[in-house]
Amino acid sequence: MYQKILVPLDGSELAECVLGHVDALARGCQAKSVVFIRVVEPIRQTGGEYMMDQDQVKKIESESKQDAGEYLKKISAKVSLGGAVVKTEVISGRPAEILAEYATKNQVDLIVIATHGRSGVSRWVWGSVADRILRSACVPVLMVRAPGCFPGI
Repeated sequence: MYQKILVPLDGSELAECVLGHVDALARGCQAKSVVFIRVVEPIRQTGGEYMMDQDQVKKIESESKQDAGEYLKKISAKVSLGGAVVKTEVISGRPAEILAEYATKNQVDLIVIATHGRSGVSRWVWGSVADRILRSACVPVLMVRAPGCFPGI
């Protein structure tokens, strides 16, 4: 059923709590590929006393993409997902929007993402990339609650 699974990771242990679920899904569905993806947000300067020049911005963004790629390679080396081909990808943009767009353009069957499980005011204040992906993606989204989450509305 799920032949291509997209797994957004942000470098945190919380995000990595999905790996066991991805393994079970990939094996159980005999997925053909799993894509570990990391979004690097572009630097937005709002003005002020100190502004970086474009060369500085490009250098920082390039280093961020390189670090993200190295992180994804380490994660992909740690997992064994049955016969699924593991791919890694680093993209740039606003996370929720670019991930939903990526899933559609690349014929992803399922997105598996971790969530803090925040609710109420804390979700409103901090926002939720997982929640925005759930609402904007045109493919099924499996949200995995991080260990230690507390029930609440």
